[in-house]
Amino acid sequence: MTVKSNPQGDIVLLERPEPGIAIVRLNRPDVRNALNLSIRQRLAEVFHAFTDDADLRCVILTGDDKSFAAGADIADMSKVTAVEMYHRHTERLWGAISGCPVPVVAAINGYALGGGLELAMHCDITVVGRSAKLGQPEVRVGIMPGAGGTQRLVRAVGKFRAMRMCLTGEIIGAEDACEMGLISALVDDDDVMTEAMSIAGTIALMPPIAVAQIKEVILHGMDASLETALALERKALQLLFATQDKAEGMEAFLLKRKPIFTGQ
Repeated sequence: MTVKSNPQGDIVLLERPEPGIAIVRLNRPDVRNALNLSIRQRLAEVFHAFTDDADLRCVILTGDDKSFAAGADIADMSKVTAVEMYHRHTERLWGAISGCPVPVVAAINGYALGGGLELAMHCDITVVGRSAKLGQPEVRVGIMPGAGGTQRLVRAVGKFRAMRMCLTGEIIGAEDACEMGLISALVDDDDVMTEAMSIAGTIALMPPIAVAQIKEVILHGMDASLETALALERKALQLLFATQDKAEGMEAFLLKRKPIFTGQ
C-alpha cells in the first residue's frame, strides 16, 4: 500500500486505498503521535466529515510502525489549567470517533498508552501487533484517564483488571491485552495493516444498513438492561426485512451466487 506524501506537514493523513475504505493516519512521529489539542481537533474534523460520506463502508485508524499513539502530549497538558481543560470540551472531539456511523478498525503497532489506548477503545475492532505495548499510565504523572480509560476499560476487561491497570499505571504486552479481551486480532507486527485491510474489505462488502444496525445495537445495548437490549435487537432485525439488501442476500444464498449489496 502506498502512503500519500505529506508536503504540508499534516498531523492527520487521510487515504482512500480501496472503494469504501478510508485510512486515517496519525502523523506526529517525532512525539510518538502524542495527542495534543490540535491533533484531536483534526481527528474530529475528519470523522465528522465521514458522517455524510455515503460511499464509506469502513475506517481504519492507525499511527506508524513505532506508535499508534503514546498518550496525551504532556508538554501541552502541563501548562493547562482546570478551567482551560473544561473549556476544551474534548469529549465532543472524542465523540466524533465513537459516533462514526461505519465500523472503525484500530490498527496498532508500538505504543497505545493513555489517550492512545482510549482512542483505540473508541474504535469497534482492534488489530494489534505482537510487540505492541498498551496501558493507562496517567496516574504516574498525577492525573487519571479522562477520555474513557476508566469507563470503557472496565467494560472491556472487568473491574479488577481495570483497577490494576489504572491504579498502577503498568504497561502490558499485547499477549496479556489479548487475554484480557482488549484485542480483536493479534498478529505479527508486519501484518497489522494487512489484517486491518482484510477486515475492512470484508465489512465493505457487507450490506451497509445491516452493518450500521449491528454497530448501533451492540453499542447502545451493552449498557442497557438485557430486556431493553433484546428489544433493540428485534426492532433492528425487523427493519432489515424491509431492505432490498435482505432480498438480495437471501436470493444470492439460495442461488449459490455472490450477493451485490447496494445499501438500499
